[in-house]
Amino acid sequence: MLSNPPKTLLPKTLALDFDGVLCDGLREYFLTSWRAYRQFWSTSSPLPPSELAETFYRLRPVITTGWEMPVLLRAMLKGFSEAEMLERWSVIRDRIMAEEDLQAKNLGMLVDGLRDQWIAEDLPGWLGLHRFYPGVTERLQQLLDQGFAVVIITTKETRFVQQLLQREGIQMTTDRIFGKDRHLPKVETLRGLQQDGAGPIWFVEDLLPTLEMVKQQADLPQVELFLADWGYNTPHDRRLASSDDRIHLLSLAQFCGGFPDWLLAGAAR
Repeated sequence: MLSNPPKTLLPKTLALDFDGVLCDGLREYFLTSWRAYRQFWSTSSPLPPSELAETFYRLRPVITTGWEMPVLLRAMLKGFSEAEMLERWSVIRDRIMAEEDLQAKNLGMLVDGLRDQWIAEDLPGWLGLHRFYPGVTERLQQLLDQGFAVVIITTKETRFVQQLLQREGIQMTTDRIFGKDRHLPKVETLRGLQQDGAGPIWFVEDLLPTLEMVKQQADLPQVELFLADWGYNTPHDRRLASSDDRIHLLSLAQFCGGFPDWLLAGAAR
């Protein structure tokens, strides 16, 4: 008789990415990108074309680092199709960088500088460009009220995460937020949490390459990995996750429900 397969342990710690899992910052990404774009290329109007934002939102998942965002706008305005960019963004990006003699470092410094200037001049307005996905703040508050261990691992600065959460009435101390200012890769943060006895850890992220990086770590086999299908990822990413033996594809409805429901899709594979 075959023995039953071992059951996945429910989490002791829930580790969450912020942008693309809890918070949707697409409007801020787009407007910061447009400001940066206008520093490099001339435009007929200070306002972006009406259809540009929605196309940018759909293509946001191809971006891996912030300096690429104005280049994405450049590709869109040069006439590359959405299908082309979804399929071969890195090729198109590198072609534009070479043809127009652009440097990633300079683009990155410009994007960061414009964002910092905006924050310094109008922090409430900048924060107001962010919104939380339906149901996630209620679920997060429920877990915190129950005394459950929740940490946030993000490339956003800790103070902004804390301020955005506070606007929703959620209080999280800075020791539970591992932001950009910690200067630690997400893999290292997860490793440190595990070494500190936080396991079992469930990690929710919207970027498939980040989950694949964790998957490659020989000392993190018990960190359960979940791809948030409502975040910044493509249909191709979701198909890959749904067929992966280590990564669970997670819906927003599952996230807002009980932990056992998170594993149902994986159990059905």
